[in-house]
Amino acid sequence: MLVALVEDEGHDLIPPLARSALQQLREVHEKVGELDRQIHIWHRSHELIRRLETIPGIGPITASAIVATVTDASLFKSGRQLAAWLGLVPRQNSSGGKDRLGRISKQGDPYIRRLLVVGAHAVLRFCRKGKAAPTRWAAELLAKKPYNVVAVALANKMARIVWALMTTGKRFADSPA
Repeated sequence: MLVALVEDEGHDLIPPLARSALQQLREVHEKVGELDRQIHIWHRSHELIRRLETIPGIGPITASAIVATVTDASLFKSGRQLAAWLGLVPRQNSSGGKDRLGRISKQGDPYIRRLLVVGAHAVLRFCRKGKAAPTRWAAELLAKKPYNVVAVALANKMARIVWALMTTGKRFADSPA
C-alpha cells in the first residue's frame, strides 16, 4: 500500500520530501537484497564456507564473513589465538602471582565477534531441547553462569572450532558423548 502511495504522485497524501525519502529507502532495500543474493551465490560455490556452516550457530553470512576476513588460518598457532584475535578471550590483569581475568578484550574485528555472539545466542535459545555435545555443555554452563557470559564462552568455542575446520579441512560433526 505504501509503495503505491509513493509511486502515485497525483495525490498529496505524502509530502514530496517524505516521498523522496521513502523512494530512497526502497532502493536501499533492493540493493541489500541483491547483495544478500550475491553472498548466497558465493556461499554455494565456496567449499570452506559450506564446511563452516555445519557448526551450530554459524550460517552463510557469518561463514562468508569469516572466510573473507581470515584468509589463512594457519597464521594462527591455535584456535585460542584466533579467538584472542577476534577479542573473545578474557582480559588478563595479573600481578604478584594472582591471575585476574576480566571482561573480554574486544580486540579485533567487531563485526565477526558480533556475528559469533549472535550465533551463540541462537544456539543457547535451543540448547535445552538439544542433546548434542555443544548444547549440553552450554546448558550445564547456563546452570552456573549468566546468560551473556555463556553466550560469549560459546562464541569463543565456536571460533576455536572454526580454526580447527579451516586448518584441518574436516567437517564439523557432533560427537556422541
